[in-house]
Amino acid sequence: MKNKHQKFMEEAYKEAQISLQQGGIPIGAILVRDDEIIGRGHNKRIQHGSSILHAEMDCLENAGRLRGADYKKCTIYTTLSPCNMCSGAIILYQIPQIVIGENENFKGPEQYIKDNGVELINLNLPTCKEILKNFIENNPELWNEDIGI
Repeated sequence: MKNKHQKFMEEAYKEAQISLQQGGIPIGAILVRDDEIIGRGHNKRIQHGSSILHAEMDCLENAGRLRGADYKKCTIYTTLSPCNMCSGAIILYQIPQIVIGENENFKGPEQYIKDNGVELINLNLPTCKEILKNFIENNPELWNEDIGI
């Protein structure tokens, strides 16, 4: 039987697959409140020519306007350790928990996240590692553009 985190991470992974099918960077995220998905998104930088539509930002946008108290009841699931921008949004909205699929292909400011009171759980999933690893190997110029190398 799957635990709650595995179940929701599978939904974030589906978002990563959608991005890949659209020609984008395969990173996905979902926002969960009271065991219900209230937002989902995936990296759309390439598809929309955007500088900020990372999976987490797209997910928060798609969740719509929420009250501060609502964010405090949420968990955000993302297939990859969030970058500085996405971590900042999570901290700003006081989302208390992040569950990540992996942090080997990229590791965001995880200590900063924890220092700001956010619980971080790394599921360390081979599926999340593999989809992004393959993308990076096949599209290093796009990956390096996103990461700013």
